[in-house]
Amino acid sequence: MNKVNFIKKKSVEEIIVVEGKDDTTRVQQVVSCETIETNGSAINEETLQHIKMASDTRGVIVLTDPDAPGLMIRNIISDYVPEAKHAYIDRHASKSKKGKIGVEHASAETIMEALHHVFTPMKEINDTFTMTDLVALNLTGSASSKARREHVCKKLHIGYSNSKKLLEKLNRYGFTKDEVIEQLKEIEDEQ
Repeated sequence: MNKVNFIKKKSVEEIIVVEGKDDTTRVQQVVSCETIETNGSAINEETLQHIKMASDTRGVIVLTDPDAPGLMIRNIISDYVPEAKHAYIDRHASKSKKGKIGVEHASAETIMEALHHVFTPMKEINDTFTMTDLVALNLTGSASSKARREHVCKKLHIGYSNSKKLLEKLNRYGFTKDEVIEQLKEIEDEQ
């Protein structure tokens, strides 16, 4: 008699907010969860109310595509439901063979990694970081800034950001200067 090993999927209590049906299918292949679909960038008031109600009862995790429309949807949800949690998928780890980017193209490991690093925005956004700090850390204003930002964003699991968005995320999620400097040391050690 052969013994069959069943792999139990991790269960996620919060409801995961995704853009569409393909994202739901992919995420539910990886974890046991409920989802709310935004219908892409056609997100409407009714969907936002549904997300707000879900946030109030069970909590929500926003997991949108790492592209411009995904960021726009994330921002709309953040404005309507400021307490929503966020998980970010790395842009390079969510590309299809044809070059399309999205949650539906991410590996199971990539999705698990994103859900392992969920961020809850602080009620009171601190101002630990200023644009002057980003300049001093060469995260903006130099030829190497983009590569340095990509590295920091990937290591902190906050999705790629331009300078302005990086500043916002670092303060919104309560990162310390030591945490950012630690990630930048890795780059300097490699050079």
